[in-house]
Amino acid sequence: MNNRIIHQVYFWLKNPNSEEDLAKLLAGLKTFSEIEVIKEMYIGVPASTEKREVVDNSFSVSELLFFSSVEDQNEYQDHPVHKKFIEDCSPLWKKVVVYDSMSEEK
Repeated sequence: MNNRIIHQVYFWLKNPNSEEDLAKLLAGLKTFSEIEVIKEMYIGVPASTEKREVVDNSFSVSELLFFSSVEDQNEYQDHPVHKKFIEDCSPLWKKVVVYDSMSEEK
């Protein structure tokens, strides 16, 4: 059984043209490397891909995290590094959208 959890988060900055705010958010996300239960991590910004109706590149930053289980993802949510990130960086964003998924295989 594959219980891996994929946690995708998209952030929209209050000041999307601020390089300083972008740098702060990226630096905050990079602190997640200290959280042991994260198996893989990817942090990105919108790609310069072809503009198509189905592509939403209005976000400022995205993160993609992989966990071995729901329990590990819950531990991440309560981890002091994650809580400090929210405390320090939440004033920077106007919107956050989270997508959590797992394998549909039984």
